[in-house]
Amino acid sequence: MRNKNPIRVAGENSHTMKLLNPDMEQKIDALLRQMTLTEKVSLLSGRDMWHTQAIERLGVRELMMSDGPHGVGGGEPSTGFPTGIAMGATWNPDLIRSVGVALGNETLANEKDVLLGPCVNIVRHPLAGRNFETYSEDPCLTGEIGVAWVEGLQSVGVGASLKHYACNNQETNRDRASSVVDERTLREIYLAHFETIVKRANPWTVMAAYNRVNGLYASECDHLLNEILKEEWGFDGVVVSDWGGNHTTVSSVRAGLDLEMPGPAKFFGSWLVEAVNNWQIAPEAVDEAARRLLRLLARAGKLDDVPRAAGEANTPAHQQLARVVAEEAIVLLKNEGGMLPLAMEKLDTLAVIGPTAEATSMAISSASNKTPYRVGPLEGLREALKDRVKIEHEPGVDHSYEIMLNKVGWVKPPQGEGFGWYAEYFDNLDLSGEPVGTRVEAKVHFWRHGSVPCEGIKKWEQYSARWNTTLTVPHTGRYLIDFACAPNCVLRLFADGQMIASYKPEPGSATLSGFAVDLDLAAGKPCQLRVEYIKLPAQEAAFAKMRFIPLANAGYEEGLKRAADLAARCDAALVFVGLPEALETEGCDRPHMDLPGAQAELIRAVAKANPRTTVVLTCGAPVTMPWIEDVPAVVLAWYPNQEGGRAIARILLGEAEPGGRLPVTFPKRLEDTPAFGYFPGEREVPYGEGIFVGYRHYDKRAIEPLFPFGFGLSYTRFEYSDLRVPPALDADQRLEVSLDVRNAGTRAGAEVVQLYVGDPQASLPRPPKELKAFKKVFLEPGESQRIEFVLNARDFSFYDPARKAWVLEPGEFDILIGRSSRDIFLQKRLQAGS
Repeated sequence: MRNKNPIRVAGENSHTMKLLNPDMEQKIDALLRQMTLTEKVSLLSGRDMWHTQAIERLGVRELMMSDGPHGVGGGEPSTGFPTGIAMGATWNPDLIRSVGVALGNETLANEKDVLLGPCVNIVRHPLAGRNFETYSEDPCLTGEIGVAWVEGLQSVGVGASLKHYACNNQETNRDRASSVVDERTLREIYLAHFETIVKRANPWTVMAAYNRVNGLYASECDHLLNEILKEEWGFDGVVVSDWGGNHTTVSSVRAGLDLEMPGPAKFFGSWLVEAVNNWQIAPEAVDEAARRLLRLLARAGKLDDVPRAAGEANTPAHQQLARVVAEEAIVLLKNEGGMLPLAMEKLDTLAVIGPTAEATSMAISSASNKTPYRVGPLEGLREALKDRVKIEHEPGVDHSYEIMLNKVGWVKPPQGEGFGWYAEYFDNLDLSGEPVGTRVEAKVHFWRHGSVPCEGIKKWEQYSARWNTTLTVPHTGRYLIDFACAPNCVLRLFADGQMIASYKPEPGSATLSGFAVDLDLAAGKPCQLRVEYIKLPAQEAAFAKMRFIPLANAGYEEGLKRAADLAARCDAALVFVGLPEALETEGCDRPHMDLPGAQAELIRAVAKANPRTTVVLTCGAPVTMPWIEDVPAVVLAWYPNQEGGRAIARILLGEAEPGGRLPVTFPKRLEDTPAFGYFPGEREVPYGEGIFVGYRHYDKRAIEPLFPFGFGLSYTRFEYSDLRVPPALDADQRLEVSLDVRNAGTRAGAEVVQLYVGDPQASLPRPPKELKAFKKVFLEPGESQRIEFVLNARDFSFYDPARKAWVLEPGEFDILIGRSSRDIFLQKRLQAGS
């Protein structure tokens, strides 16, 4: 019988402030004494989109931020690393620490001080639009990868911005919906990894999320910002709002928000000065926020004359690192009959088929960066195979969700070179007179705040623009043109001179708006498209995004036949499919879990024509696989970015090991998922699944997933043995666990050893097991290695909302060792807490 007198975990509510050296703290004190209230307040909001404000008379310089976290946004081209979910799939903190160092150097090379990342929100539901940008469904894995990223970045003098704090787990209504989550679930699932990263890596900034948490905006939630983050965890850095995520003056300052971004000030600035003068906010609250800003500036070298390192961007070393990360992230999901790696001695011809063969998709968000190049799978295979194998290529079908209108042969500007749209910008609100700027743009998609689109426009608050192109589609059918836009603008769409859709804001509009219209187009017949946009001064942000979506798979039967014919005459076939750039993106969630368009039909057609077919998936979240039994091999490449094609080729050809393991559970169907029925909610988003997120849910409900958390095959095989677990925790409430892992195959390979803890007797409901430690090992054939883990009392504890503390109930616990949440090889029981 479980002892009902739990032990409170020592030190959980204590902290040590991580201050700067005493001389710098004294300098900050001196600066604060010299500042006027207006100057202190000026520090607490941005100057513009990316800069903080300077105080020249005191030598306080501005600081510049940049979007991240898998590349440096804006500025010059920089290395594009695989996205966050791929980093999580490496299960290799040491490797991700190297990525952090590289990103830090690239940030320095772009003359920026803080990189907005890492994104560490838990993957709660497979349809959430930004799943690709974060690490995992599990707080242990997320925390370890996040610590490594932050430590690497900040080791070279660039600040991290840990985001999005907290419960930002969907894009639908993200800027106004309330995540309704109980305290235990909040602590165990949605805050645990933030706590790990804050305490161990000390990020310079933490970014408050857009959404509400239990009714309060995250940027004005005293419980999250002051009570937990600053007081309990000892965070001494800056809490910054997500861009446009602050909505109050008094409440947010009192709750612990230090910096309102972007600038110029909206709710801070003169309003904050007035609030202090009216005794609504104590001057000490402003002093505390200003002190934190000065501390951030000191860490970035903005309060002294010490020169910063120059940094370097897109070096050969960084390119190689990007490729290695992609390789270690790639997950081998299926490999019947040793289909992979491809046997070169049996290969004279190779069919490369599918819509992502030439260029893998890249999910779009504020995390996007300009890369100097991107190697697609087809290019990577041709480069690797050279003349040894004849490669033939056939797209087969399109993604058929959104077609990029800058495709060659689809859109052509009436003036200028290349393909795309001819853009004209006017320094007025009626498109009159001569444009002050013109250029050819790939697509009608922009997001600006406090900046102008071109020289000649005097005010960023108001201007107008026009885009023209000639659209010629290859297949007759009905197409959808869909526009999303910031609310205070006028937007009009014309086809062949006739206005077919328009948007005009309603009074008081505050959220994203837009329109959608169907268009019947004939193959080969040009259609003149024109978009007119008027930026009204009432809205700070300038945002518009156009999507072009086929409403039927027009012409796909012909593509399927060409693909099947090619597969039939080749020795093996590779089918590259995945999600298009518009489907996984910031700002909206996915509509379903299926591969869009006729991609499933393409896989089946190719597999029927050639049984030696491998499917390579490009996506950042689970997809359904109704074709899984039709093919012998499936490879998950995530979004591998600029070196992705080379990494994929090396995996397929056996030049590298598929080192990835799933950081999320892949369900068989959407109805099996933990948050099904709660997502996406409306004004309130109930977290009704509680702590049973991801594999915890599948284990608790005995639901068989398509692929479990932690899963991934290898080109070799491993044996586990000699698990040693002490009978109880030691006097320091620690437990040392060890085991042997041996490469029993004929190839070198990587294995991820996963340690789970089970609590079969808890007084509160607990998952059957929870990940508490892991280690990635690289072993030559026949090589063995002793793996050691050290656990502490927290690893056996749960958060008790009645006691408001982490507690360890004395009793028996299970130590489970495996290579996924469902593949457990070794297990022992021990006593803890007695």
